[in-house]
Amino acid sequence: MGKHLVFVLMLCIFGLLMGTFSVQAETESNKARDHQLKKVTKTNLDVPEQMVRFKYDSGYSFNYPNDGVRGIYVTGNSAGGQRFLSLIELMNTTELNSMVIDIKDDHGYLTYRPEEDSPFYNISQNFIGDTDQLMETLDDNEIYPIARIVVFKDTVLAEKKPELSFLENGEVWKNGRGEAFVNPFLQEVWDYNIAIAEKAAKMGFKEIQFDYVRFPEGFERRDDMLEYGLGEYDEGDDNVQKRVQAVTDFVAYAKERLAPYNVDVSVDIFGYAATISEAPGIGQNFSKISANVDVISSMIYPSHWTPYFGIDKPDLYPYELTKEYAKVENEVLSALEDPPVSRPWIQDFTASWLGTGNYKSYGKEEVEDQIRALQEQGINEFLLWNATNRYTKDVNYKPLD
Repeated sequence: MGKHLVFVLMLCIFGLLMGTFSVQAETESNKARDHQLKKVTKTNLDVPEQMVRFKYDSGYSFNYPNDGVRGIYVTGNSAGGQRFLSLIELMNTTELNSMVIDIKDDHGYLTYRPEEDSPFYNISQNFIGDTDQLMETLDDNEIYPIARIVVFKDTVLAEKKPELSFLENGEVWKNGRGEAFVNPFLQEVWDYNIAIAEKAAKMGFKEIQFDYVRFPEGFERRDDMLEYGLGEYDEGDDNVQKRVQAVTDFVAYAKERLAPYNVDVSVDIFGYAATISEAPGIGQNFSKISANVDVISSMIYPSHWTPYFGIDKPDLYPYELTKEYAKVENEVLSALEDPPVSRPWIQDFTASWLGTGNYKSYGKEEVEDQIRALQEQGINEFLLWNATNRYTKDVNYKPLD
């Protein structure tokens, strides 16, 4: 009996020791895992653990176009309305092959209805009545789907949660167009938009395109006047670098969060950002953002430039403006170790608001001039912007071929 008792005690002691070793081993393993999952940015926020555990399959067979993306912008209204049929025909009768479709629009609304218990149901509009049918139509017509998500310009969220916005005298600040922005310093704002992006990926979109990834224009002039939180960016005195870091961090964080969904991440950015070291007010650094995305889409509409590249009235010279910009962008991207695909936004609209003598009517020649200028500089992808989704007929979208 005594020997039996000793034997039992030894087994207990051995079990305790093994349990201790197991806990220590698990602790070390968890430390290693947590280190791997550590946020790639300079904040103390963690990327969720589940991101490394699965790869999502939407069930669709979209393939990246062999000769590159040549796409158009499509609003939620167009995607869910009669105009969609004519846009499908445009795809099927030209060299165009992709659509950038609004999923979260410039006001902050979702363009479709999610489930009624979704946290986004109350900020949704029923523009796209059947998202499954939308994706099936795109799949059947071999149209590459890109989901556009407007991030920090978000009047809906700002009014719903003023603490996530910028306040002036206790009220949500709005620009001259009545638009409000939410605060890029705050992780809650990041996660809100990434959750919407995840839903778009689950629908079947193969690329998430983030727009308005920036602070409001001219923010440096009202920085000291507005009330807002700094989140994890409260240290240091250089407000310009804080803004640049926050915007860059969001992009890197979003790319990591979306990795399990097998989607590309792209960002729209002002064209002039490539020509300067960084845009201090809005927090955009072209090189830093480009280093964290799969695709960079500079908005290089000739009408949106003041005199630049030695061109006094850029809207009158679409070929020259586009060519000079492309030279600069190529130089900047070539300095990156792993540069993204360049896919600029080009102009397919007439900027009559510039006034007589400062603009020209844009049609077949002007659109082809921009595409040709890009091709000559080795940039073979582009996106056409027309806010009304009325695109010029009979354009040769591969003029150098």
